[in-house]
Amino acid sequence: MEIKAILFDLDGTLLPMDQEEFTKTYFKLLAARLAPLGYEPKKLVDSIWAGTAAMVKNDGSCTNEEAFWHVFAQIYGQDAMKDKPCIDAFYSEEFSKAKAVCGFTPAAREVIDAVKEKGKMPVLATNPIFPSVATENRIHWAGLNPEDFVRFTTYENCSHCKPNPKYYIDIVDRIGCKPEECLMVGNDVKEDMVVETVGMKVFLLTDCMINKENRDISAWAHGGFRELMEYLKTI
Repeated sequence: MEIKAILFDLDGTLLPMDQEEFTKTYFKLLAARLAPLGYEPKKLVDSIWAGTAAMVKNDGSCTNEEAFWHVFAQIYGQDAMKDKPCIDAFYSEEFSKAKAVCGFTPAAREVIDAVKEKGKMPVLATNPIFPSVATENRIHWAGLNPEDFVRFTTYENCSHCKPNPKYYIDIVDRIGCKPEECLMVGNDVKEDMVVETVGMKVFLLTDCMINKENRDISAWAHGGFRELMEYLKTI
């Protein structure tokens, strides 16, 4: 079956990064922004992780945004909702400093342009645990624009997360494709290669690969951007 859409992960794929270093920097910046409002750093970080876990476990009954804030308000009380505008502003402002711990590769632009030239639909399938403004910022850090993609996932427009296969089913439904008509390009063996279970083809980008379970990757098409470009010529 002809490939009509190519899904790309962002963090560690189109945007090179060490995930742990990025997360550490991100939390440090967020804690600094919220400290004047009385948020103790360790409790705040624990609360962000709790909200993230709720998004990962989301059964589709609400948006990821709603799942996150439900947990956050349970921890801090409903009064914490008044601080949401401040947190939203953080992603428009201080969050940009996290770019300093990310890498950059011109190959990201090259591969997206190649996909468009082939008449395929580029989709940004980044784990939707961030608000739209944070995702748009990270897209720009990668040298790309939100308009480069027919769809990009955020916590506002999704009700599932990776590695739940329903996250990917939701995407293909929204873009009007079948899973068999899509290719997923990602760097996380667990979160991205799971698309095989719904019938998608896969390419594992190994530049910033995450393989926590040390799985054998030989069964998947894999390699760096050079190998990816060669692989795209075959579809």
